[in-house]
This record gives sequence, structure tokens and C-alpha cells, in this order.
Amino acid sequence: MNATAGTLVNSRKAIRVEEDGPVLHVRLNPWNQEDTLDSAVLDDLRLLLDDLHDRPDIRLLTLSSLGQDFCLGADRNEYQEALAADPTGSALRRIADKAQRLCQALENTHAVTIARLHGRVIGAGLALASFCDLRVGADTCRFRMPEVGIGLPPAWGGAMGRLVSEAGAARIRELMLTCDVFDAETAERLGLLHKTAPLDRLDEVVNAWTRPLARRSPEALVLTKRMLAGFARADRTADTSLLDSHLLTAQLNQRG
Repeated sequence: MNATAGTLVNSRKAIRVEEDGPVLHVRLNPWNQEDTLDSAVLDDLRLLLDDLHDRPDIRLLTLSSLGQDFCLGADRNEYQEALAADPTGSALRRIADKAQRLCQALENTHAVTIARLHGRVIGAGLALASFCDLRVGADTCRFRMPEVGIGLPPAWGGAMGRLVSEAGAARIRELMLTCDVFDAETAERLGLLHKTAPLDRLDEVVNAWTRPLARRSPEALVLTKRMLAGFARADRTADTSLLDSHLLTAQLNQRG
């Protein structure tokens, strides 16, 4: 491992990063804490993606979790604490804006990104995974978009447009309004997962993707990924993701 690679691997505290040739493995929850996306995780992920601009040799990135679940959503305690400390809402808006910048960085990075999901994938966790190029989930995964049920708008990272683009407006509308739990089979049928597998075979699926992708022309991969991202964004011509932080702050202020 060279010195440049060490910069990627050793400088993060809220995530664990391991380099394997052209593949970067990024794992959430390295300290077995609650499986939520707090500011520290958002900062580390975004800085890592920023650093990748100087690492064209990293061609694939896998995103998984070391916790019991992939992700239980955003850290709502952090939201409440930020609002209590700063009733103007500016601190909370800064936290929410981090999510939007992270998801943009994930969508725009040159590396092909693969989400490896297990356990519960809730709210912001599903939003984050949706911005990955490929997604595989354990057949025991359970998904939910709970925001409306807890009195919040589904405003995290600009994910509504991405989810609608990936799975279709009708079904996303149903799942967001009802907050129903759905399983891995349903997620695969909708296109939120590309594949499902038993938990102990998830790595086989990831490897079956990374091995041939690592042999592809880097230029062809980057161009194809950016063309696909362009078409996906074209479906989101009314993208209001920059308003997410304002919507979230306004709703929490009303509840406070």
C-alpha cells in the first residue's frame, strides 16, 4: 500500500476504509455504535469522496456496515440538539446540507459504487444506498421510509428524486405515504436492489461485480457512469433537493 493510499485509509474515524487494489471498501459503524448517519459519518464519507478525485486508480467503492443493521436513518437526536442550541435553525440546516452534498458526491464520483446491505435499511440509510450505482441486499433485509409517520418531510440528501428515478413515482409515493415495511424481494422487484442473496453470500455477489468491473477500461467505465447519471438527473428536472434542509428545519421548528 502506498503513502497516498494510506491517506485514504487512516484519516477517518467514523468509517473504516480498506483498500484492495482498485477497490475501496468503506464500512459504516466501525465502533459498534448506533447505526445512524450523524454529522461525523457524513463528514468522513464526503471527505473520502473528495479525496478520490486524486485517486483515479481507485475504480470501485463498496459501501457496507459493520453494525447489526446497515443503517437506521439520520440521527434525529442530533437534529433536536442542534435546534435546541440554535433556535434559528441555521445549525440544523448545515447538518442537513451535508447530506445533500454527500449524495451529490456519491453520485458524481468516478468510482463505480456498490451498496452491500443487511439488516434494517431505514430512511436516510435507504436514501444513501439509492445513490450507489449497484445495490445488493441480504434476503432478510427490511426497508422502510418512516419520515411521514414521525411527522417529518422525506427531505434527506435529495433522495426523493433519486428514489423516484430508480423505482418509479407510484410505488415510492405509496411507500413514503404509508411508511410500510417492505422486504428484500419487494425492493428487488422495484429496482431498489439489483440482487438479493443470503447474508453469508453477499460478498460473493459483490465480488462477482467487482472482478469483471476492475478489468474494464477505466475511461469507458467513467464515461458510462456519467452518461447514466446525466440521464438520471434529466428525470429530476424539478429537483428541489437544495430545499431539503429548509423543509426539515421548518417542520422541526413547528413541532418544537
